[in-house]
Amino acid sequence: MPLNIPETQHERIVVIGAGFAGLKLVRALRGTMYQVVLIDRNNFHQFQPLFYQVATAGLEPSAISFPLRKIFQQQNDLHIRLSEVINVNTDDKLVQTTLGDVHYDFLVIATGANTNFFGMKQIAESALPMKTVGEALNLRNTILKNYEAALTSDDPSEIESLLNTVIVGGGPTGVELAGALAEMRTYVLPKDYPELNFRKMKIYLVEASTKLLSSMSASSSDKATRFLEKLGVNILTGIQVTGYENDEVLLHNGEHLKAHTLIWAAGIRGELPKGIAEVNTGRGNRLLIDEYNQVKGLDSVFAIGDIALFESDLTPNGYPQVAQVAIQQASTLAGNLKRKLKSGSMKPFRYYNKGSMATIGRNKAVVDLPFLRFQGFFAWLVWMFVHLMSIVGVKNRMLIFINWLWNYMTYDQSLRLIMKPGKGSA
Repeated sequence: MPLNIPETQHERIVVIGAGFAGLKLVRALRGTMYQVVLIDRNNFHQFQPLFYQVATAGLEPSAISFPLRKIFQQQNDLHIRLSEVINVNTDDKLVQTTLGDVHYDFLVIATGANTNFFGMKQIAESALPMKTVGEALNLRNTILKNYEAALTSDDPSEIESLLNTVIVGGGPTGVELAGALAEMRTYVLPKDYPELNFRKMKIYLVEASTKLLSSMSASSSDKATRFLEKLGVNILTGIQVTGYENDEVLLHNGEHLKAHTLIWAAGIRGELPKGIAEVNTGRGNRLLIDEYNQVKGLDSVFAIGDIALFESDLTPNGYPQVAQVAIQQASTLAGNLKRKLKSGSMKPFRYYNKGSMATIGRNKAVVDLPFLRFQGFFAWLVWMFVHLMSIVGVKNRMLIFINWLWNYMTYDQSLRLIMKPGKGSA
């Protein structure tokens, strides 16, 4: 069964995934002589850098999600289909989905990445990842339900476990989540749950390497560590998590951390469609690409964003799996596809690192720019401005700004809802 895509005289580009890379590419191809087909399992784009604020009740899910059809209104050369990709047949240039098949002249895989549990079954079954809006909401529900359960427990050990949180992964996601939870513990939770003693609540941030924010400068890493320590976060670096049993996180040094809530932000793995041969894939389940973002060994197949791996002497581990790489790759690929219409030669991709940043909480952030590094209040303002301007849609920007302003003025959020599927209120 076909996806009911009309046949035209124009060549067809099929794009799988509407993350940062896919969205930027389709936007950049607007008005070209290509027919573009965008396939995604969701009908919205998700702004992943702010998932942690959904998980900690700082933002509504709708504030960081934007409908794809709203973005591409009046773009007649684009066809959006909500479906799961079952298989990619590169021999016949066919993408097989749960709704049917679609032929392509050019295929762009921008499926991103999912959580990597490094083969630890116990962790995969028990830990809470945060790679989608749904997972962020599940994390929020779990945290709040644990506090509710603590109210009805008579066992001090169980109460301690229900209050405690262990976050694994000291990258930007783990650092920002730890800071947000620490501020909730200080300013919000004691007002919501006056019967609980949140001074006994422990927040652990566990990182396998020797420092937090390992991709950033030493000064930013040190400053972030001091910010978190001041907020009362217990930081464990050079420590690996080996398992999770009986509400205890097991560490490689033999120690145990008692916690009902285990949040996994320690690694990602490429979300690779079936049908791609292993010879075309590299470390982290990512597609091996050349300097033009074309998948090695596959004609007319490209990969951009987190799923793509470009190995070279300068980038033995590939480019960082961050939004700015995905966006720049999409821009370069769009230009190359436009040149193909004119029989022009493709230009190689060159990544320009515009910098990196992370926020640790109110008035606390770290920013690394190519020419400058700074921390503190001004870095926090820069972080807010950059993220606000990156959000799709003026309405979403206004909603987020109002939420941030209200939180800043009141030291409170109003979104601490436990959302459960099903009918009834009791």
